[in-house]
Amino acid sequence: MTDQSLETVVRAGHEVAMLTSDRITGALDRLGLTHSTAQALWAIDPERPAPSMKVLADRLYCNAPNLSFIVNQLTERGFVTRDVAPGDRRSRVVVLTDEGRRARERVIRAVLDASPFAGCDPDELALLAGILQRILGHGEGQADTPRR
Repeated sequence: MTDQSLETVVRAGHEVAMLTSDRITGALDRLGLTHSTAQALWAIDPERPAPSMKVLADRLYCNAPNLSFIVNQLTERGFVTRDVAPGDRRSRVVVLTDEGRRARERVIRAVLDASPFAGCDPDELALLAGILQRILGHGEGQADTPRR
């Protein structure tokens, strides 16, 4: 890939992220969430074991103090609880409450509905998803947590 091609891809990726952010702001306001709290809800998959604070910080590319602030906001809203990690009493996991699961579903629906990708055909989405998953290191045999 030439520098020009790379620049085009990086710029387009940034523009897609900013466009998506702009489009979902109203929906998040109606849900009483910030972009950070919405992203945290999305990062807690209710079908998987509850993530530790460290794992969640890695998923969100943030440090511990920032994550504590975000999790405190979600706790105050009744969307999550902090529980003792199974097998490690010194560690805490972030667990979605029933209300948190409902809020997470609303966040995901709002983002998907507003996404610039919503108009792509299924073949385009599958191709793009494969490329992005590979870039992020989520392909087969890769770690679950994003790289820093």
